[in-house]
Amino acid sequence: MVIMRILISISVLFFYALLLQAKNEVIDHGQFLCSYYYCYSKDTIKNDEKGEDLLFLSIGKNVSKCYSYYTYQSDSLQSTEDGKAKFRALFKEALKREGYLTNSFPHRRMTACVYKNYPQNMMTVTDDLMSQYYEYSDSLGVQNWVVEGDSIKNILGYNCQKATCRFRGRSWTAWFALDVPMSDGPWKFCGLPGLIMEVYDKGRQQYFCIKGLQKDAGTPIVYDVFNRKRIKIDRKAFLKSKYNYFHNQNSIDEATSGISLGLTDDKRNYDLIERE
Repeated sequence: MVIMRILISISVLFFYALLLQAKNEVIDHGQFLCSYYYCYSKDTIKNDEKGEDLLFLSIGKNVSKCYSYYTYQSDSLQSTEDGKAKFRALFKEALKREGYLTNSFPHRRMTACVYKNYPQNMMTVTDDLMSQYYEYSDSLGVQNWVVEGDSIKNILGYNCQKATCRFRGRSWTAWFALDVPMSDGPWKFCGLPGLIMEVYDKGRQQYFCIKGLQKDAGTPIVYDVFNRKRIKIDRKAFLKSKYNYFHNQNSIDEATSGISLGLTDDKRNYDLIERE
């Protein structure tokens, strides 16, 4: 909890600095703030190369926003000229070290930002690919959960019930807390009569678990704090482009940056969180 408070304080400082720089669309004000540990497989064959992230879920009266703290941190750093210079220096230093490159400097992780009930009864997702920014609409409440009332698990001091569903090509198991009566959760998950505290797919290639929950004193929930120009796109069209990019990422990144990262040209066994 102490680490979460520190990260929240840093995030709030970044947030208000950016808010002063540009006109932003405030869509709600936070009443609760949750943090989630997110672990995902980078290689679905080996299943031993994992990525880790920290997600923040800001829940307002009508709207919620879920985003990656580390992606937000990296983007905030690169939003000023001084920050860009610092980022380039950290990147060059990381190239000199051994090990997985992106573990050595502040880097983006989950790029999607999910706004639930915005517009009403829908969700809006912002994402990016190869320096181009996109947004698409998605349905809200399409997860057909089956609650298993006799299964109980304690998470963060709350007794949680089990629920399962099939969503976007994966079989999911969720644990939700009736004592926290908010029908929300990490990423796109929602629709249960309590906050989703833990959720994972079969095989645990995708895993989310709550690490902190606290009241929020009304921090503005802003639609795209960086105020970027975005292209509206169909969800499936965007996912297809993202899938093709990740399966050819090494050669694309090296061609774009002009830097050899010492990686093979083999197609990566990467699987999007949404398969359909």
